[in-house]
Amino acid sequence: MSTGHPGESGPSTAPSGRVSAPSGPQTVLVVLPAYNEAGSLAAVLHALDRAGRESGMALRLIVVNDGSSDSTGLVARRYQGSVPLTLIDHPRNLGLGAAIRSGLLMAVDLASDQDIVVTMDADDTHTPMAIAEMVGRINEGFDVLIASRYRPGSSVIGVPVHRRFLSYAASLLFRFVFPTRGVRDFTCGYRAYRASVLRQAFARYREEFVNEEGFQCMVDILLKLRRMNLRFSEVALILRYDRKGGKSKMKVLRTALRTLGLMVRRRLES
Repeated sequence: MSTGHPGESGPSTAPSGRVSAPSGPQTVLVVLPAYNEAGSLAAVLHALDRAGRESGMALRLIVVNDGSSDSTGLVARRYQGSVPLTLIDHPRNLGLGAAIRSGLLMAVDLASDQDIVVTMDADDTHTPMAIAEMVGRINEGFDVLIASRYRPGSSVIGVPVHRRFLSYAASLLFRFVFPTRGVRDFTCGYRAYRASVLRQAFARYREEFVNEEGFQCMVDILLKLRRMNLRFSEVALILRYDRKGGKSKMKVLRTALRTLGLMVRRRLES
């Protein structure tokens, strides 16, 4: 039996810009899984620092260097003196799931319950402008916010047509199999979570909360969170794939097959 809801309700989207202060001091912890992103990471860290200062958000960055063979770790270390930044070094490449798990565990360890945890890519394709809006929506009462390709105002630049088709097909399929109020984009990893929700999820699922090693881990996190009676919503995503340096690390066919297999397994469990 489905635990989700067919449509979205709740407060209207808060405007981007300065975020209303919560009842106590609030930090936004940004988790950046990075594998061979030396060419993009500096621009991402600089943009995040600027976004935090312009919006009034207190940002703390967590870079997970997932066994990079380039100077990704060195780039992160250079920024540690100028911005609050924690660096996690994996001795070898373990995959996106392991990097997300390390980053979220660190964020939960550092965060207070009123804090917010954001995950985003380190390849300069996710612009930080969505963070202020996601934080605002969580402070209105939502638990999980997704930067979605399927909301009015979204823009996807430079993504190959076959990738766009597969992403849209996945969205339709997951919406049909796992209808969840407020969620259209199940696969995008650019999200904001209430820190207390992540703490509850790790307590509930333990090591099973993030146990998918590939790109499908982001789908699995969402499917597990939907069992927890949470409030989900989305904001528009500006995806700048044209700014991505180098080739994509995603093996599209393998990821599609693994995601389809994950969907079948989770549906049989429900």
